[in-house]
Amino acid sequence: MDRSSHANAEDDLAIRALVARYCHAIAERDDTAWANTWSADGEWCVLGHSVRGREDILAHYQRIVSGFRWVLQVAANGLLEIAGDEARGRWLISETLQANDGRPVLNIGSYHDRYRRDPDGAWRFARREFRGSYMGPPDLSGTPRPPVR
Repeated sequence: MDRSSHANAEDDLAIRALVARYCHAIAERDDTAWANTWSADGEWCVLGHSVRGREDILAHYQRIVSGFRWVLQVAANGLLEIAGDEARGRWLISETLQANDGRPVLNIGSYHDRYRRDPDGAWRFARREFRGSYMGPPDLSGTPRPPVR
């Protein structure tokens, strides 16, 4: 394996670990760990809103999750393209949630990401865009959203 292949493999693992830390921080309600997955000037596009900057992203996230007792997000089948200190990725996302009123909710979609290696050497999200395909009862009796590419 040449040096560039070795670096690419390490970067691939580091980005996959970033996505895993993001999901674990959601489940564990660890706002500090979740915020640390973002570059200082990152952008989060979710539920019709685009938010920029780590502090504003965290505040928006806290507003969203305040409506839920718990959230379990699973990211699967990640596809990554790495080019130096920048990368792109796509992940299939499934979230199982319980609203504060006890109602169960299933949220399915995909994240379309841009990553950047920050000056401290850590990979973080430069941009995440959630494209939802279904949000409703876990029995899938709700109406799916039209696909977004």
